[in-house]
Amino acid sequence: MSYSIVPNTPAGARAVGAATELIETFRARADAADRANQIAPENYADMQRTGVAAAFVPEELGGMGLRSLHDWILIIATLAKGDGSAAIAISMHLSATRGLAALYRGNEAGSPPYIRAKIFLEAVARGEMLICSTTTERGTDNLHPLTEATWCEAGWRLNGTKNFVTMSPLATHVAMNVRMRDGDQGGDGDGNKNGNGDHIANVLLPMNTDGVQPLGDWDALGMRASGSQSVQFDNCLVPHDALRTIGPWGQWSIPILINRTLANVPLVGAFLGMAEAAFQYALDGQSTNQTVKSRSGVHHALAEMEISLATAQSILARMGERLDDFMATTNGGATATYEQGHELMKDYQSAKWVVNRHAIDIVSQAMDLAGGGGYLARNPLSRLYRDVRAGPFMQPQSPIDAREYMGQVLLGDYPEA
Repeated sequence: MSYSIVPNTPAGARAVGAATELIETFRARADAADRANQIAPENYADMQRTGVAAAFVPEELGGMGLRSLHDWILIIATLAKGDGSAAIAISMHLSATRGLAALYRGNEAGSPPYIRAKIFLEAVARGEMLICSTTTERGTDNLHPLTEATWCEAGWRLNGTKNFVTMSPLATHVAMNVRMRDGDQGGDGDGNKNGNGDHIANVLLPMNTDGVQPLGDWDALGMRASGSQSVQFDNCLVPHDALRTIGPWGQWSIPILINRTLANVPLVGAFLGMAEAAFQYALDGQSTNQTVKSRSGVHHALAEMEISLATAQSILARMGERLDDFMATTNGGATATYEQGHELMKDYQSAKWVVNRHAIDIVSQAMDLAGGGGYLARNPLSRLYRDVRAGPFMQPQSPIDAREYMGQVLLGDYPEA
């Protein structure tokens, strides 16, 4: 290919280099995992062994010390060239570890949040901790989680069901957003209630917590090796200090806007990586056939794919640099305004729209060029054709909502919910 995104930082270069070494290995396993509709444990062992899973862990704790969001996107795009399922799954783990690294760096040494984050990060670096992450629930959206956390003397009781809990069959821990009910606003270790209304809170708990019930119901069109089953939480007890309040339930807030954007942009990188892989398959397939190679229709199709890919690469690279600039100028988001949060989310929606649409088109055109051979299940294009369709429905926002949201923000009509 004539162009590719390159890392902007030394830590990113190391992580992308490690991811690049895994592409062919992941490809060799992808078909069997897809057919079996099962997650491939070896992929995650490889990502732990090479340090990819510990990319955001500070170097002094045994990780790569990654901080660049731009380079995180590139890591996921690189892994997706081998297996999109593994790429989106580890991105959710990296989202959780990035948040832990921010808590570690942002709190005073020896404080409870610092100690808690340090313990988790060291476990990640040792390959002892994999975190699945979820916000999705049936019949609602990211601002209105229905899984509830209710205060009790012993801690918090969690009840509800999360869908699309990617990588959960292998994960040691799960991170999720919940509805903190009854005006309870804990998370600071004292468990007190202040009656300020329901909140969205984040909780990280072990998968072996009593009441955590994986439902084993993952059976989808694509991303079949992602392990994105539903998980039920039945009266699970977690400590008072396990919950961290993010913002009011049912409303956009600065932390929700920033966190949702940071966590979801790298997932878009997975669909770019799939498009890059499909384009390379198309190039390789046409360049070895002299009869087909000379046809003008082939030239035109490849040119269209090149233009689409360059467009998708450019907007996502720009988005990555925008995120890094935003984090640098707002002290990691701490000084950001509500308006800046919406502007960042708006830019993410634009990048998501462009990459998802172009990625689907590129894979489809690669299928056209492959002819009947591309329709066979053993052809990797058939898997990419199904996997790439997962991009548009990922929240926030769905394609039917994204343009309305972007238009509101462009007119300065920042939505509250």
